[in-house]
Amino acid sequence: MEVSIMHHTAGFLLPTLPSDSLNYALIILNQRLPRFAPLLWKHAKIRLCADGGANRLFDEMPLFFPDLNPIDVRQRYKPDVIKGDMDSIRGDVLDYYTKQGCDTIDESHDQDTTDLHKCIAHISNSTPDSEKSNLCILVTGALGGRFDHEAGNINVLYRFSGVRITLLSDDCLIQILPKTHHHEIHIQSSVVGPHCGLIPIGMPSTSTTTSGLKWNLSDTEMKFGGLVSTSNLVTGEIVTVNSDSDLLWTISIKSGFS
Repeated sequence: MEVSIMHHTAGFLLPTLPSDSLNYALIILNQRLPRFAPLLWKHAKIRLCADGGANRLFDEMPLFFPDLNPIDVRQRYKPDVIKGDMDSIRGDVLDYYTKQGCDTIDESHDQDTTDLHKCIAHISNSTPDSEKSNLCILVTGALGGRFDHEAGNINVLYRFSGVRITLLSDDCLIQILPKTHHHEIHIQSSVVGPHCGLIPIGMPSTSTTTSGLKWNLSDTEMKFGGLVSTSNLVTGEIVTVNSDSDLLWTISIKSGFS
């Protein structure tokens, strides 16, 4: 059976989205907003704050616009939904966004899933099946801070491996490459690269083959305790990846834009 090709891009970091762009959703977690947060906000069709992520939006988004009144910035950048167990959001922030008409969903009864998981599920369940293949969820604040939080966020990628999800920090992005597809990663060299990596976190990969990297893999086994393709470099406009295991793809984000 022929395996279909899944295309990946970091076009959401460009000032203008390509005409064939995916439909983007944005989730803000409780870590410092990346410098390009206003750009992600502009590209997204729905924006969620996961619990304390609302504090970050309230406190930090005005800092990107020092010449504007913070009140005006906050009124412009209002999330559609605030969702989570609501143990981190400040009372003044919750009160402000509630009065602004934002939908707040308290799921404190569910302590078995993370706030990110809750927000991903909300977006996925709200998206018609016919549109899910064109959906990409961008997540800020998923990297950095406590390692157990990072591990939990990466675990969400695996729990929703059928949904395009990109975890973002100021320095890099992470996304899962499902083994069900071959992958073509289109490199926007003005905003990402050249440092990259392919990491078999879920399980070992007995066979991974790539092109477009300085150190390509050819039917190569990767596993923790053995070879893992970190500190690699992209060399062209397209990277291809074929593997018998789900892999994490990560690539650096350049510092010279916002």
